[in-house]
Amino acid sequence: MTEKKTDFNTVATQRFTDAAQEPKELLAPICGYASMPLVPLEVAIEPLVPFLPQVQRHAYVAKLKCKNPADGLTHDESASIMLYSMGWEPMEECLYFVLNTAVTLFRGVKLDLIKEYQKEKTIVWWGFSSCTKSVEVLQSEQFLGKNGSRTIFAIECQSAKDIRKHSFYPSEDEMLLSAATSFQVQSVLSQGNGFSIIQLREIQPPFALSEPVLDSGMGAEVQLPTRATTHATASSTVLQNP
Repeated sequence: MTEKKTDFNTVATQRFTDAAQEPKELLAPICGYASMPLVPLEVAIEPLVPFLPQVQRHAYVAKLKCKNPADGLTHDESASIMLYSMGWEPMEECLYFVLNTAVTLFRGVKLDLIKEYQKEKTIVWWGFSSCTKSVEVLQSEQFLGKNGSRTIFAIECQSAKDIRKHSFYPSEDEMLLSAATSFQVQSVLSQGNGFSIIQLREIQPPFALSEPVLDSGMGAEVQLPTRATTHATASSTVLQNP
């Protein structure tokens, strides 16, 4: 029991001691969330279940503990804050940790794909997708350059694997998305002259579109050597929302 408490304390104190993990560069504005409808906590956490298997149980506990919320907050508002501050094992599956480990990756192609990626549509990239953490990589003349028809995808995801240490080109900050990864189009921005930026968010489909890879026990995060020389768009499917 003592060891468990120590683990929980580590999770709790990490919220106050992670300033070094803040990005040093200026990021894009945070927008869009203010227009989202307010829903009960139980509904809000449903998309998190594939990433946080225990989140529903802890949300239930949080709501039980927040029977008389202070500061005029609703039951759900108070419980959501408590859920954020809770820690559980394994640490990488608690809410605070996952909220702050989602990364934005970039991918691109020398085509204007703005008509194929409409806002709120669900799309599937069926091939393994090479991405980069550095938009400067895509803007280099080796890849997209800064002229002509181009589409850059800004991808918010959690399942990508960092293969930089295994790549033949480590300077490209390469990240790998598994085959059959699903996304929802969050926004589409035309910059003019055939240049577009499309924001995607990784989502979990109702049913798995590919079989999970079995753990080999070797300890390597990525087992398959891969290399995409163009960072171009993989074969994709656009699904109409019901």
